[in-house]
Amino acid sequence: MGKLEGKYAIITGGGKGIGESIVHRFLDDGIAGIAVLEYDQNLAEEMVSRLDDRGAKILPIQCDVSNEKEVEKAVAQTVEHFGTVDILVNNAGITQDGMFHKMSDDAWDAVMNVNLKGAYHLCKHVVPIMRGNAFGKIVNISSISAFGNVGQANYAASKAGLIGFSKTLAKEGGPKNINVNCVAPGYIETDMYRTVPKEIIEEHIKNTPLRRLGKPHEIASVVSFLSSDDASFLSGQCIIVSGAATT
Repeated sequence: MGKLEGKYAIITGGGKGIGESIVHRFLDDGIAGIAVLEYDQNLAEEMVSRLDDRGAKILPIQCDVSNEKEVEKAVAQTVEHFGTVDILVNNAGITQDGMFHKMSDDAWDAVMNVNLKGAYHLCKHVVPIMRGNAFGKIVNISSISAFGNVGQANYAASKAGLIGFSKTLAKEGGPKNINVNCVAPGYIETDMYRTVPKEIIEEHIKNTPLRRLGKPHEIASVVSFLSSDDASFLSGQCIIVSGAATT
């Protein structure tokens, strides 16, 4: 019996990278169904095509998480298809890096609107469902950049905001049996990370005591644990998964 058996989830940004690994892990752990919300629906559909018969458990939905009307529609579509939402993973995120003194308002707003406000939109429309069910698991994907990183003032602020947001929702949702936690990945091998210059990647590895980059599946395993009853008394925490690069 899988530890997520009988549960239904929404995962944002689930078409590639860490999000895709979370989808795979949830399927391995017996999830009943997953709505994968992607800005580019082709990414979600291509991911589903790689799942063979397990793809039948996936509902791909095109959704810009920064647009509340699209989020509201996507959540309604999920409930219509699966009947409820038990688990929410806010994984969608973007970067628009640059030194702060050169950063434009557009770059600031774009990152905040997807990374932080997107999570707000999803929670706004999913939390009432969870409160009605007196059950829910929310996992927000932050980053060790939340603790400060040169050239990422916007990204760091958005990811730090997710930590405070998660801790507050955990306090408010606790009486309704809703667990809310954050995961802060370190340097993980994803398409987004591969755009980093080689010399910086080498520096990151040097500064990671385990002397390697993390793998997406190593984040997915923590997310699955937090989404399961194995973590039923764990809430309001930020789990750092960084190979001790940040402790």
